[in-house]
Amino acid sequence: MRTVLVTGAGGGIGAAIARRFAAAGDRLVLSDVRPAELSTVADSLDDAVALPGDLADAGYAEGLVERAGPVDVLVNAAGIYPATPLLEMTAATWDRVQDINVRAALLTTVAFGRRHVAAGTTGVVVNISSGAATRARPGAAHYATSKAALEMLTKACAVELGPHGIRVNAVSPGFVTVDSDANPVTEAYAAAVSVNPLGRRGEPREIADAVWWLAGPESAWITGAVLRVDGGSTAGAAGLPLHWSGETTVQQGKDTHV
Repeated sequence: MRTVLVTGAGGGIGAAIARRFAAAGDRLVLSDVRPAELSTVADSLDDAVALPGDLADAGYAEGLVERAGPVDVLVNAAGIYPATPLLEMTAATWDRVQDINVRAALLTTVAFGRRHVAAGTTGVVVNISSGAATRARPGAAHYATSKAALEMLTKACAVELGPHGIRVNAVSPGFVTVDSDANPVTEAYAAAVSVNPLGRRGEPREIADAVWWLAGPESAWITGAVLRVDGGSTAGAAGLPLHWSGETTVQQGKDTHV
């Protein structure tokens, strides 16, 4: 039985990840800034431990792995994505997003790595990224930047921790249906961003399955990777019309439309 530490486990994707590992018989240690929501998830799982706290607090983030005890798998699922137009951005707003989305993942991973290196044991880290890492949108300069940084952090940690037998990967979800008071979205926004080749929105359990696979022996030779679980959104836009209504042939180096 493994011990799995999941941040952002109070709801949505984080809670689904916790349930997926619990269903496989793993022991869960859960973190979230919302004590009530975290307790609800922890109480629904056998032998789960809740360690509520704010990951923007560097002291809490640095000490979380130690408080959790020996941890075999670390899942950094905590993240916030406030909607802030660029011209309304403040240092405080920017810093809180970076602190939770990037710095906390760094601090927990460093603590995780130190503990395993000292003990001579192996472990797995899975970070939760986003399609925003490669595609900006209005009101999300801080969020998109944080996820791009998280993906590079994933690769950097994989390079330095790999020789110690510690794998570090990321899962990048597309638009996933979650009911979140912490990170609400409008239906208009959801409809606009959930268009993908598979024609539907994702479910938290589908992200959880990907995380569980990356943490398991089937992916033992994978590290520094970003797995896009997005219904094909990264591949392209299936809903666009043809850019030309006729058939195109190429003759003598020229495009001819017939």
